[in-house]
Amino acid sequence: MSASEFWPGERKAAPVEGEVDEAAVESVVGATVSDSAPAPSEDTEDFEEPGFDDPEEAEETEDDEDADDGDGEEADDEPAEAAEPLLRLAGHAPGDLIVPDDIAVLEGAPLGGRRGVGIVAARFNGDVTNRLLESALAELERAGVPNELVTVMAVPGAFELPLGAMALAKTRRYSAIVALGCVIRGETAHFDYVAGETASGLQLAALETGVPVAFGVLTVDTLEQAMARADKGAEAVRTALEMADLFAHLRSQAKQAGA
Repeated sequence: MSASEFWPGERKAAPVEGEVDEAAVESVVGATVSDSAPAPSEDTEDFEEPGFDDPEEAEETEDDEDADDGDGEEADDEPAEAAEPLLRLAGHAPGDLIVPDDIAVLEGAPLGGRRGVGIVAARFNGDVTNRLLESALAELERAGVPNELVTVMAVPGAFELPLGAMALAKTRRYSAIVALGCVIRGETAHFDYVAGETASGLQLAALETGVPVAFGVLTVDTLEQAMARADKGAEAVRTALEMADLFAHLRSQAKQAGA
């Protein structure tokens, strides 16, 4: 029904407030549907969209998609490339310490000379400790420390390293102590107790005696990791010699200030 049928011909009474004019609504809806929806033709009257109503056609469509995936395209069920982890393994930050020129700096160098060095080494995990010891002795030789000023104390295991380091330091015959050992993680909490107490005890030996004690103890998960870090013996020696040299400068500076 068109709008011309309402004007200027038969008038319809205005709808009462709250009452819906159903005839007007039907006329508007009918006009909208008739304008937007095309009339069905013979070609489209019986048309059925494949893949939805016919199960066989749907299966054929899925087979075709699988076949396309096999021709070189990535299949949907293939695992996507693993995303980069948010957390990374801890590493060492590069760079040197920078101090302003107008600030006094007190530092040492890994120099040997006539400094006595005591090495306390654990026999447990001897294959690893032997390599640590070889690395440490080679570094002492490069630093110019003569063999007669080097003493090696052997102890049963890593847990006994702090007591051995304390004993060497209290003799006052050595400018620095180097502790060497290896603790490999096992199936129990034994690793945590031994590694933690070894580190704490070695630090205590240094704090109570004032003699530098370098930490050359490997705390690793596997034997392979330990073997790959056998050069830590040399690193511990350099640390010990640097701290000994630093303390020598500190004592010299204190004497000059008191003179």
